[in-house]
Amino acid sequence: MTPAANPLAPAWLARPDDANALPPGIWPSGAERRGGELTFAGVPASTLAERYGTPLYVVDEADARARATELLAAFRDAFAAIGTTVKVYYAGKAFLSVGVARWMQELGLHLDVASGGEFAVAQAAGFDPARVGYHGNNKSVAEIEAAVDAGVGSIVLDSRMELERVARAARDRGAQQGLRIRVNSGVHASTHEFLATAREDQKFGLPIADIPDVVAAIRAEPSLRFLGLHSHIGSQIFDTGGFGEAARRLLTVQRELLEGGPVPELNLGGGFGISYTTADDPAPIADIARGMAQVVEEECARLGIPVPVIAIEPGRSIIGPAGVTLYEVGTLKDVRVEADGVSAVRRYVSIDGGMSDNARPELYGAEYSVRLASRASDAPPELVRVAGKHCESGDIVVNADYLPGDVAPGDLLAVPATGAYCWSLASNYNHIGRPPVVVVRDGDSRILVRGETIDDLLRRDADALPEDT
Repeated sequence: MTPAANPLAPAWLARPDDANALPPGIWPSGAERRGGELTFAGVPASTLAERYGTPLYVVDEADARARATELLAAFRDAFAAIGTTVKVYYAGKAFLSVGVARWMQELGLHLDVASGGEFAVAQAAGFDPARVGYHGNNKSVAEIEAAVDAGVGSIVLDSRMELERVARAARDRGAQQGLRIRVNSGVHASTHEFLATAREDQKFGLPIADIPDVVAAIRAEPSLRFLGLHSHIGSQIFDTGGFGEAARRLLTVQRELLEGGPVPELNLGGGFGISYTTADDPAPIADIARGMAQVVEEECARLGIPVPVIAIEPGRSIIGPAGVTLYEVGTLKDVRVEADGVSAVRRYVSIDGGMSDNARPELYGAEYSVRLASRASDAPPELVRVAGKHCESGDIVVNADYLPGDVAPGDLLAVPATGAYCWSLASNYNHIGRPPVVVVRDGDSRILVRGETIDDLLRRDADALPEDT
């Protein structure tokens, strides 16, 4: 007889028959158990921990490349079927390194950056600046000038103030700079409040009502070239409903703008969701591509306008599932919870990382999964909460999942789907260094981004004493 699930478990979380199994759709394609131990692209978890330490971000290169290739092909096919082309910009904010930028360029993707730092990574990677889109609601004059100097393909205009700044930078350099306008479409994505980026009262974009006047100003400036409109409705979105509605609203504006000149492109942004737990059920990327293409085709036909070149900006859906974070178990604590007539035990499993390497649970209430990585176990599954080591009660990496009941100090745990927005949001809270990122492929591993040591942190402290004093 199978024991009942712990009553403290959330309704969506089923007690597994086998706490060693890897639920499909959450883990990288190269993740599997060999002799009980988790391996990634053929590299055992224990080998990675011994060589690089923990916490450790692990990225499956073949998996990331395959997802990028699949997504590019899906959108190209879907929009070719309606007579247009598509530009796929990898959203560097999800995770960007020189190596990853090179992968994306090799695979034929464009690149989306949102700061001078991200642009510097693109340049260090030798990324073609003409294939870079530059975002940001507060791009500095220096950032704008550097982008124009380098020949960035498109700058995404986020406010009226930026228009003159970009125009001046382009005029001074005898250049003509391509501009997109980020439009606050008012579409409310079905996602977390903090992830929805097209609501009316927020920092991104310009209201639809302002767009004709702004476009007229761009067209009146010889140093600027109007490329089209841009929309981004949020992140971790599982269906095409929001994208379709945003496309309808922007194409209606586009029809009006076409009366004054060309509008060659329409950028519908990114935010395609992934599975973090067994409760997540994102639509297949090919279905999303076909659904978006269908809306664009139907709306353009209704409005009697040509189908523009389409651009999209995926990040999480490419790099998120390719990443896993390894931790070592430190302490365990069983806490009896008495609430709403329920009396049950929740096991806290504390690890050597936490909110400094994964801020998403604290920021967004994000849910993650966890598995024992260094071994398999026949012990019955027990409900656990994986806690970080930081001085915050909200420092929880995995709110609820089941691990074998014999989980013990020294065990390695693996948290999947951490390739996006974990390293990018990492901090030095409690003076803990950010972990390294390693890439695995064909049974081998190498450093992608070096980790930080205590010495690294002290070197930045102007009052730290030299070792010999």
